[in-house]
Amino acid sequence: MKICIVEDLKFKNFFPLVSFIYVSNLRSGCFTLKERVGKIFKEKNIFEMGRNSILKIDKSHISIDFKGEGEVLFLNSRVMFTEKIMSQIKKKSKTNSIFVNQDGEIVGVKISQFSKWNNKNILFDESFFENDFKDFSIQKIEAKFFNYIWDIIQFNFDAIKFDFQFFKKKKKIKSPNFINFQNIIFGKKISIGKNVVLDATDGPIVIDDNVTIMHNAVIIGPTYVGKNSIIKVGAKIFGGTTIGNNCKIGGEVENTIIQSYSNKQHDGFLGHSFIGSWVNLGANTNTSDLKNNYGFVKVNFFGDMINTQSKFFGSIIGDHSKTSINTMLNTGSIIGIFSNIFGFGFPKKIIPNFSWCENGEIKTYDLEKSIETAKVVMQRRNVNMSLQYENEIRKIFKAK
Repeated sequence: MKICIVEDLKFKNFFPLVSFIYVSNLRSGCFTLKERVGKIFKEKNIFEMGRNSILKIDKSHISIDFKGEGEVLFLNSRVMFTEKIMSQIKKKSKTNSIFVNQDGEIVGVKISQFSKWNNKNILFDESFFENDFKDFSIQKIEAKFFNYIWDIIQFNFDAIKFDFQFFKKKKKIKSPNFINFQNIIFGKKISIGKNVVLDATDGPIVIDDNVTIMHNAVIIGPTYVGKNSIIKVGAKIFGGTTIGNNCKIGGEVENTIIQSYSNKQHDGFLGHSFIGSWVNLGANTNTSDLKNNYGFVKVNFFGDMINTQSKFFGSIIGDHSKTSINTMLNTGSIIGIFSNIFGFGFPKKIIPNFSWCENGEIKTYDLEKSIETAKVVMQRRNVNMSLQYENEIRKIFKAK
């Protein structure tokens, strides 16, 4: 049976972090949402479907062959997938079935003979679940969805705990400085400096391949550190934190998700936030993640004031954005892609794409300079910007 993870029409709720990726490529726990589906369903090749613009940008996405025979299971990328959901789908799986949760949201669609069902009128993009699945049997299962970015942040503490089961065959190292060491797992070719403390009392710690942890760093679980990343001297990493591949992280970080290729090398607090790729946070950048009145954080999201139902929520920072030294970000800040923030005081909570934000005043960041800088930053990590990627940058700028 082929499995295809589908981005639905609510992808807009995950901007600016999905400007260049599918929702399924957002990190959660120790994996991306797509990778977790592969682990749970024990499938190496998970196909993806959604916006055609994303498929053009990243050729690494596996596009499903719609001419194939046999069973295809289409799964909504926003589902908080667990083995319990998988067992429900397999147990209730019948010929041509729609799986919905208690709120009527579509968790997935199973098509037993895909080639017979396929026709020219079917939508094969982010509108897939809007197709008319008449004559399909409806199967109700228990499942929760991510509706906004902060839902992923709030789930991350438990997500790392859940994902730990998939690493248990990797090596464990006993040390006086490794507390509850049986819940600490290391990948290949790691480097650990002197006086590093790893505390897995409250949850597991996974240190993936080629990670360097420098002297006097402290990591408290549950935490995941991705491949080729560096934890700087004296860093303080608290539970619920996911650090992607090829990142450099220092200072204090708590309950935060960081996509790959981003840097927070210096002192400063980053809490209950979600950081995109190719982001650089200057020295002593600090995020507020708690209101003075200890109330729920409300976010102005594309003009709608939304209650996150959480007392802790910091910032969302889109790809290729940067903060200067001593930047202060207020609770519930959302910063678009290719934005630069510097100067005194708190900037506005909502900073659009391609913003040049100086002392609270926002101007448009020059497109050509944006692209030129991004190419330099990416080449420093041996990544060349593709023409398709550059074209998407120009397209987003034009729509600004």
